[in-house]
Amino acid sequence: MFKRAGLIGLAPLLIYMAIFLGLPLTAILKFSFLNSENEFTLNNFATISSGIYRDGFILSSQLSLVSAALSLVFGFLFAYALATSKWSYLKKLVSTASGVLANTGGVPLAFMFIAVLGTYGALTTFLREFGIELYGGSWTLYSFSGLLIVYLYFQVPLMVLICLPVLENIKVEWRDAASSLGANNVTYWRKVLIPILTPQLLGFFLLLFANSFAAYATAAALTSGSLALVPVQIASLISSNVQVDGANTAMALGLGMVILVGVSTVGYALLEKRTSQWRRKKLLVAHLG
Repeated sequence: MFKRAGLIGLAPLLIYMAIFLGLPLTAILKFSFLNSENEFTLNNFATISSGIYRDGFILSSQLSLVSAALSLVFGFLFAYALATSKWSYLKKLVSTASGVLANTGGVPLAFMFIAVLGTYGALTTFLREFGIELYGGSWTLYSFSGLLIVYLYFQVPLMVLICLPVLENIKVEWRDAASSLGANNVTYWRKVLIPILTPQLLGFFLLLFANSFAAYATAAALTSGSLALVPVQIASLISSNVQVDGANTAMALGLGMVILVGVSTVGYALLEKRTSQWRRKKLLVAHLG
């Protein structure tokens, strides 16, 4: 009876996933193997494995790797500072702000940065009055490095949001035990905390990578397609009637992106599961002890 009630309760979620996840994935899988005449072909995958589409995967991967790495480092440092802070109100404030900033993206975020750091943005104009020209060299907001800064705006808060609960679960007894054995701070981090946190941090890196790789609206609005990222290429192919089999090529690109992001997400889930099992085992040992 309870099992049936549970299945009924899950029905809306299953229906939602079938419509908004299952059907799009089925369409991507189907049309990526078809041409414009609805005939089976592998040419779509040959197309995306060379030229601008291969370069798009490389560029998207580079941006996602750098974004994930920097967000992991800065987010961890911020989260650790909060976790060890005695100001509980500050912790709540930053956690709430991180939740908001991590979900801020798309066109509004791009326009916000253009208004602040664009060629005639508020900060750019202000600094120009003091002889500081942000656009005096090769840097521009609409380049790889500019887009990286925008991505860090929502990636770092996401890292803080997911890392803070993990750091708050670090037991004070671990440091006390290490100190009683003569370990200093460096030894404590090297032999205790780093081995404990490594699987979790690897999972966070994969999640940040997937989040960055799949981002579309911010990059499209900020760069106007000048950076050939995979999501931007997909949108361009679907909305254009110039290229033969363009929509099918877009589906092949989408399938490649789904596989890459899916592998990263599954890797994160497996590492998260492993860490959760380790925590439960430690709690059980502590309870029995």
